[in-house]
Amino acid sequence: MESVIEVNNVSKSFGKLNVINQCSIQVEKGSITGLIGPNGAGKSTLFNIIAGVFPPDSGRIVFDGEDVTGLPSNQLFSRGLLRTFQIAHEFSHMTALENLMMVPSGQLGENLLNTWFKPSLVRSQEQEVRQKALDVIDFLKLEHVKNELAGNLSGGQKKLLELGRTMMVDAHVVLLDEIAAGVNRTLLKDLNDNILRLNRELGYTFLVIEHDMDMIAKLCNPVIVLAQGSVMVEGTIEEIQSNPEVIDAYFGTDVS
Repeated sequence: MESVIEVNNVSKSFGKLNVINQCSIQVEKGSITGLIGPNGAGKSTLFNIIAGVFPPDSGRIVFDGEDVTGLPSNQLFSRGLLRTFQIAHEFSHMTALENLMMVPSGQLGENLLNTWFKPSLVRSQEQEVRQKALDVIDFLKLEHVKNELAGNLSGGQKKLLELGRTMMVDAHVVLLDEIAAGVNRTLLKDLNDNILRLNRELGYTFLVIEHDMDMIAKLCNPVIVLAQGSVMVEGTIEEIQSNPEVIDAYFGTDVS
């Protein structure tokens, strides 16, 4: 299978604290890959390195066959690598629809001169963006809250909206960081279903950090276990759950 993300011997320290230690993983194109591990294993730090939040101290990040080590998040975003957050980052005083319409970069209306001298082009593009946002809302079954202020949405609806943002720019790879946190079981099923639909119908690749093992079991294959900043083991969820090393690593700890 073709790898869309390759992490090659990456290390990262903060002061004297070595968080990621010669870590190497591969994420296959079209997969939903799980990333789990005990508290402090370095999962979020590895996510931040892949997403361009900060560079590694050593090692390489390859995205879609190209070395992107050290590229900032905005450049990776424009290449189709996006991440969501454990705490949703919505514009609370804008509607759900408006939140989605804000996502595409380089819109003509962002330039004041265009609004003066190219108003018809601005309106045309805005209509296209609005229609795409409406299509996303329809896909996610959020029609009933499209005109609701995003700050008034439930935790689960905000996570669905976060997922919708990735659809506004036709993401190739999405990093999901504990997307199930704070979501009730009903909306969690909607999240799972939509992730599967995006994967199967639109070809999205996902890398998922998640503490909910039921969600990992339903969505992810393979599953990578991180411990002390490096890969402990990789396999199916059944292999992971029966592995003595993994059981020992988690014993007396919370999965995060």
